Formats: sequence, C-alpha cells, structure tokens
Amino acid sequence: MTEDEARQQLADAMRALDARGLNRGTSGNLSVRFASGMFVTPSGITPDRLTPDLMVFVDADGGVAPGAAKPSSEWRMHMGIYRRRADAKAVVHCHARHSTILACAHREIPPLHYMVAVSGGASVPVAPYATFGSEELADGVVRTLDGRLACLMANHGLIALGPNLATAMAIAEEVEEQAAVYCGTLAIGGPKLLDAAEMQRILGAFRRYGQRETDD
Repeated sequence: MTEDEARQQLADAMRALDARGLNRGTSGNLSVRFASGMFVTPSGITPDRLTPDLMVFVDADGGVAPGAAKPSSEWRMHMGIYRRRADAKAVVHCHARHSTILACAHREIPPLHYMVAVSGGASVPVAPYATFGSEELADGVVRTLDGRLACLMANHGLIALGPNLATAMAIAEEVEEQAAVYCGTLAIGGPKLLDAAEMQRILGAFRRYGQRETDD
C-alpha cells in the first residue's frame, strides 16, 4: 500500500462509518499501519471535510511532521495496539449506538449468537474506563484486546482491528449488529446462550471460513 492509498482509504472509511450509522460527527478514529509508524485520522474534523492530505503520519516514537494536522486524541491507543499486535494492520474505533449503550452499562456481549466469534473470542469484553486520549485508556484497551479482534470500551464505544481496513470495518459492523441483537434480547427476558464447547467449535470453524489459497 502506498502513502496515497493509505490516506485515501482512511478518508473513504471515515465517511463509510458515518454513512452506515456506526459513527457521528467528530467522534471515532481510524488508522492503518504504515512503514515503522501509522497513518491516523486527524482530531476534530467531520467526515464530510476529511481529505487524504489531512491524514497524519505518526512515527514509532509518537512524532508528527511539522505543519501536519493534529492526530486523533486516541493515537496512543492505536500505536499501543500496533506495538503489541503484529497481526494488526488497521484499527477502527467508533461510537456505534448499541455497542456504546452496552459499554456505558459495562456489559460484555455474551455468546448469544455464533457471529459473536468474529471478535476472536466467545464474547466481546469491556475494557476498563479511563479518560479519552490517556495512556491509561490505551493500556487498558491493549490488555483487553489480547488475543481478540474487538472489544467494547467502558463508557466510550467500540474498537476493532484487522489485517486491513476493510476487515477491521467489517468486524466493527458485525460487533455492532451483535450488540443490537443483545440489547433486543434483554428487552424480552434475556438471551439463551451458546455453551463454551459450542463456541470453541465455532471459533475453530471461523479459522477455516472464507476463501483460502491453501486448504489446511
């Protein structure tokens, strides 16, 4: 991926988050790993005003080029994930409504449906609360994501990672769908959950799901 492609992908993806109802206004942020650092969306700019040239390159030490836009306040969280997760090539953070409702209630998404497994685990856990943009928030999210592809963020929202931006976006969208289903079941007495053995079978099946170059 070239620099121009990375910048364009981020601008397009932020508008897509807004169009799909997964984010609103200046909330949320995206990044893609690039060279030894990352490109991340800028702080406080609505999707309709985002252009590729506004995307901010942050180097491995947290440095930004003179004259560049101010990076998202959550850039530390994104960088922390890239430092700890070699498999992460893109990160999506959004304030999707149902995910945020559950995050504000400190409720994880339990194994109510097999598609919960898109998160990389049998449930979608909740990272502990810390002030937005803080090192404490970044540390808590990185710990909660250990071995997973998504989690909720207490009193905040949703975060997902993937091998590319399209996949990370798809994971975030599916987690939001599962959050909506869970909220719906809570209104009619709560879900009947899948057991641990079944979720392990599902997680195994997910590792073999989709188009693969080799059949292992």
